[in-house]
Amino acid sequence: MAQRNPVSLPGVFIMGLTAASLAVFSARAAEDAAKEVTTAATHAGLAAAAKDMKDVQMHLHHTVNCLVGPAGAGFDTKEANPCKDQGNGAIPDTKDPGKLAALRDALTQVNNGLKQTDMAAAQKDASAAQGLIKKAM
Repeated sequence: MAQRNPVSLPGVFIMGLTAASLAVFSARAAEDAAKEVTTAATHAGLAAAAKDMKDVQMHLHHTVNCLVGPAGAGFDTKEANPCKDQGNGAIPDTKDPGKLAALRDALTQVNNGLKQTDMAAAQKDASAAQGLIKKAM
């Protein structure tokens, strides 16, 4: 009669539980990233359509906050974070290399918009950023 190893069954259970937890965590991160990307695109669009420079800048800051998340470089604590409780930021939560590149390019575009003193130029940057963010959807 074959002897059973008493550790093997619990060990298999723990490995299965760990794998399931990782799968749930990965699915959750992808969900978070999708929400953050959508919110970032919305705010880039709001910046592009804003009626004054103050609103253009405000929505560009919101876009940055959604892209980088609260622990990211460039996060502005003085501005709202419309992605609060959606995840760690679209860039940190995105694992797909192509989508990640588009989001990083969008962040560069948004930061260019924040440096503008001309409203039309800032809106152009916001619109370009929105297009790049949508590539990550």
